[in-house]
Amino acid sequence: MKLSNKTQALQDLIAPAVQACNVDLWGIEFIPQGKRSLLRIYIDKAVDEDVEPAINEDGEVELGRGIGVQDCVRVTQQVGAMLDVHDPISGEYALEVSSPGWDRPFFQLEQMPAYIGQQVALRLISAVENRRKFQAKLVAVDLENEMIQVEVEKQQVLEIDSNNIDKAHLVYQD
Repeated sequence: MKLSNKTQALQDLIAPAVQACNVDLWGIEFIPQGKRSLLRIYIDKAVDEDVEPAINEDGEVELGRGIGVQDCVRVTQQVGAMLDVHDPISGEYALEVSSPGWDRPFFQLEQMPAYIGQQVALRLISAVENRRKFQAKLVAVDLENEMIQVEVEKQQVLEIDSNNIDKAHLVYQD
């Protein structure tokens, strides 16, 4: 789950602007698309089950959890202004800000331990057991050795080096 140099530079530039909006930067995607690129920013904030519902200054009901529309608006304004000043992206680009959603993508290995026991979809750089794409149950995350273990069909457990993961995301199950 290595970021490209361009994506890492953008993330380093954007992170302080996102934090200034009192939300966490979950990750970014930079997708060059010819003349018009796409910069997608995922934001999140901690869940606090003990908070009573309240109405914020924008008239939204906040339940002490998750990202609201106003969070996305604030981050869009803050990051947009910062990008206008620093101009790190040549040409036109679209800026999107959203929560990671139910099928949240993973950008760092440190994001995965909270989801042990859940289904993840993986796309690998190099094949493991003759497969580059699969859906599996996340069994373990070893931050020290930068490895994950997943259980595929028939209780087979595979160890996967995090540097071999091209994309990973949670699979929503209700």
